[in-house]
Amino acid sequence: MRFLDAGESHGPGILTIVEGCPRGLRVDRGFIQEELARRRRGYGRGGRMSIESDEVVLMGGVRRGWSLGGPIALLVPNRDHANWLEVMPPEEVEGAPPPPVTTPRPGHADLAGALKYGTRDLRDILERASARETVGRVCAGALAKLLLRRAGIEVGSHVLRVGEVEAATGEIGAFAELRKAEEDEMRCLDPAASASMRAAVDAAAEAGDTLGGVVEVLAFGVPPGLGSHVHWDRRLDGLLAQALMSIQSVKGVEVGGGFALSGLHGSRCLDHILYDGEAGFHRGSNHAGGVEGGMSNGETVRLRVAAKPIPTLGKPADTVDIESKLPVRALKERADVCAVPALGVVAESMVAWVLANALLEKTGGDSMQEVEERLQQYRRRVKDY
Repeated sequence: MRFLDAGESHGPGILTIVEGCPRGLRVDRGFIQEELARRRRGYGRGGRMSIESDEVVLMGGVRRGWSLGGPIALLVPNRDHANWLEVMPPEEVEGAPPPPVTTPRPGHADLAGALKYGTRDLRDILERASARETVGRVCAGALAKLLLRRAGIEVGSHVLRVGEVEAATGEIGAFAELRKAEEDEMRCLDPAASASMRAAVDAAAEAGDTLGGVVEVLAFGVPPGLGSHVHWDRRLDGLLAQALMSIQSVKGVEVGGGFALSGLHGSRCLDHILYDGEAGFHRGSNHAGGVEGGMSNGETVRLRVAAKPIPTLGKPADTVDIESKLPVRALKERADVCAVPALGVVAESMVAWVLANALLEKTGGDSMQEVEERLQQYRRRVKDY
């Protein structure tokens, strides 16, 4: 499968086209809607989230709730587009050129994009670079989750850290445990840490500042053998890292024990191989995060994603005007104080997308019936190995 999305932060909407989805997948619009709602929630979100309802419209590729095998088109209109037009100068609405934005914001794509494309109006860059683009990722990820669910695979996330506050959650052994994070405004499984995170967000907001953090994404039920060891661009951990690093503000990705493993002896990092008649081959631990040699190994896929604080502060940052070359204050757009809870939802979407593609690469099939039959046959072969 592949997906493309188009649209700008204040444009008419975000259009996502998913190609390669097998025929016969039940496309649950209510599930897609709930995934989009999860992206909007979370303590520390800004005013834009109270404006948007993210009502998804299925424009093609689905009939009577089932995928047809052709491209699936999903449109999410931007309600803030109408609000934006209302506050624009009359001459801009009527078609006269709007005044260009010439004050690049540090930490954003504004200046690098302007230099790349040669534009003198930074809005040409910032509208598409906005995290509003993640609406398309969540739409595509929701379809991927529905496909994975048919294969017995579930993907979820929780917040591990916001600012300097870190949660103590221990190992999560089942998807049902992970879903409890949805009951918390920070999507955190540690109630005490969640309270401290909310207090930290409040303090940052009071100071006109922002906070980043870390989320953990877990995928349960992933069979061994997804991905490949034979080429660099087919390795599952590499594909997952690239997908997660592409999310706005993400600056680090760990698989399994990640950086902590670099400080240990090899004898402490090995996931010893065990066998019994019921479970078959399995590991006694999961330092590798469910991926060995570029392939899933049958254990829970575990990843951590670190995001920097959002660079739009309460007080506009110092910058240099691209025309006058003089020091000025940067353009200030509406922004969140903390978007870490939403980051987890977007990260889930990207992990689900990569795993769904790896699954289809392994099974092939133009219909869900073929995919499921081949997967069942493969699982039997693995169990009998």
